[in-house]
Amino acid sequence: MTRKQRYEAVVARFKEIMPVAETELNYSTPFQLLVAVILSAQCTDKRVNMITPPLFAAYPDAEALAAAEPQEVFEYIRSCSYPNNKTKSLLGMARKLVSDFSGQVPSDMDSLLSLPGVGRKTANVILAVVFGKAAMAVDTHVFRVSERIGLTTNSPNPLATEKTLMKYLPAEDVPDAHHWLILHGRYVCKARNPQCATCEISDLCRKHERDLKQAVSAADRN
Repeated sequence: MTRKQRYEAVVARFKEIMPVAETELNYSTPFQLLVAVILSAQCTDKRVNMITPPLFAAYPDAEALAAAEPQEVFEYIRSCSYPNNKTKSLLGMARKLVSDFSGQVPSDMDSLLSLPGVGRKTANVILAVVFGKAAMAVDTHVFRVSERIGLTTNSPNPLATEKTLMKYLPAEDVPDAHHWLILHGRYVCKARNPQCATCEISDLCRKHERDLKQAVSAADRN
């Protein structure tokens, strides 16, 4: 299977098995999603969704969060990973939004990257989910699944994976593809125990193909 054929087949299959692909983070506004994505670093979406309802009630917008004291914010997010660093990031982000962007989440990469606590992955999530742009956020799931199933080959880092995916995926499918790969990695193509026997794209997967060849070769030797 050529790379082009694999991409076409994988996209077609995901459209079939996962026609609705959305973030599992709960939010109502672009600002709330930005807060949730910052909190989600090294933390599960389930935990973030437990933290954010009272946090959003207390600080519904950038202006409210910008006026908060660090200890107040820390108390709301203390159960997530790295609460001290994330408190600083959230306050810095909110104050930058207020001072430079009239409290509104910007819609371009450079402006998003100027916000404290916002890296390329977070910026791409906002661009794709909020603004519907062809932006590919590469987290650990996307990085792992892309390599396993054969969308990338020996990709050295997330940026390289992002560039490859953006090169070969149709632009209109990129926002959904981000969620396809994340959800597939979270629930099926797990890091330590991939569910290959029940995977609905196993016939398109490079790893599965190689595993079958190795099994056949081992059987022939015996």
